[in-house]
Amino acid sequence: MKTALWSIGLTLLASLLGSFGPVMLKKSSKDFSFRTNIFDFIRNYYLIAGFAFYAVGTLLFIPALKGGELSVLYPMVSTVYVWVGLWSVLFLKEKMNRFKWIGIFVIILGVFFIGLSTSFSG
Repeated sequence: MKTALWSIGLTLLASLLGSFGPVMLKKSSKDFSFRTNIFDFIRNYYLIAGFAFYAVGTLLFIPALKGGELSVLYPMVSTVYVWVGLWSVLFLKEKMNRFKWIGIFVIILGVFFIGLSTSFSG
């Protein structure tokens, strides 16, 4: 089965949207405690948003699987790590060092090669 371009695009969109999930969960952790009642969980809007972004990303990924090979699409989900790294700098004011940037570059390079492999598969 050849992987359709729309399937790759939908996977990348799912990864982009899903990448906001961990950022929201990190922001929710400031007010998180297991000792709170259920209403405190409901009022933790970052927690709800984190779950929602994960859910939307997952729900978009499911139809993308119909249009391609799992061995091509699932490694593209690793772009989540790239987005989370960028969002961490922008929204959480975290610092990136040389090794983190190299890691992000390697992920992008790997996704590029996997995408390229769909053009040359036999």
